Amino acid sequence: MGVRRFDVSMIDARWARGYFAVQALAGALWWIAVFTVPPVRAATLGDLDAGLIALADIPLFVGGSLLAVCGPRWSAWIITPWTLLVTAGMALYATLTTQAGWGALLMVAASAGSVAAGVVLLLNRVPAEWIFQGPFRIRPARGTGARHHLLNTAAQIVVFWAVLLWLVPIAIRFIEERWRLDLPVPGWVRIAGVVLFAAAAPVGLWSAAVMASLGEGTPLPAAAARDLVVVGPYRVVRNPMAVAGIGQGVASGLILGSWLVVLYALAGALIWNWLVRPGEEADLEARFGEPFRRYRDSVNCWFPRLRRSAVRTGSSAPRG
Repeated sequence: MGVRRFDVSMIDARWARGYFAVQALAGALWWIAVFTVPPVRAATLGDLDAGLIALADIPLFVGGSLLAVCGPRWSAWIITPWTLLVTAGMALYATLTTQAGWGALLMVAASAGSVAAGVVLLLNRVPAEWIFQGPFRIRPARGTGARHHLLNTAAQIVVFWAVLLWLVPIAIRFIEERWRLDLPVPGWVRIAGVVLFAAAAPVGLWSAAVMASLGEGTPLPAAAARDLVVVGPYRVVRNPMAVAGIGQGVASGLILGSWLVVLYALAGALIWNWLVRPGEEADLEARFGEPFRRYRDSVNCWFPRLRRSAVRTGSSAPRG
């Protein structure tokens, strides 16, 4: 009997209520630790007045989370805005004073969870289609020729590398140091990061070139590949650009000596796999039909199969 793969379409309000139950318990345990374990109080609140904060946070964060567990769906409008407000305050406090960094980080995680669970609680589903709106709406590229697609793809790669692989990681590294969350990193870790980046980057560039030249499209969904290419790196995994991008993100974290940047890259992999990929593959199946289904069944998404089966479908490349 096969193991059922995780699918965000299975998530409904019950999952959201389960999350808020865990959050209420975690919040209650944290407040107990704040008042009984001085190192926890120092690491998560710094010099802030714990008693004063508890007067508002216990009823709104812990109580609000409990209300979301057993109350009406509109209770998400209580817990989520409060969590975001506390997170903004804690982040500002930690950045200005270099205190309570762990508290700020925990609240960032709580905000992400509260927003996601709040949306699911209100809608009773994960609205993954929201990703593909406006400039990110999936539509085939115009038939303007391989040269045009190669130039557009090159420009997109420059922006992707500059923003997601360097500017954002550098900002995260700054916050990590400012919040005193950084850990000592041996030199070989940074060397490993350089090696990983040097190995992943050519895979991403090769994949992009194949997509642009044979698939007549770009990595952006607004100018998606017009054909289904299954040659080059796409014979090995279905989404070599995503694999390369995640590898480069992890490499950036190793080079910067930042465990938070590595976590950022891995979180991006999960978001892409659970929210973005299903929508892209649904579009590919709708446009290419049986050839894509044969390709999908023959080639794994992330890891090559030990025995590679022949793929005969068409001529161009799935995005990612």
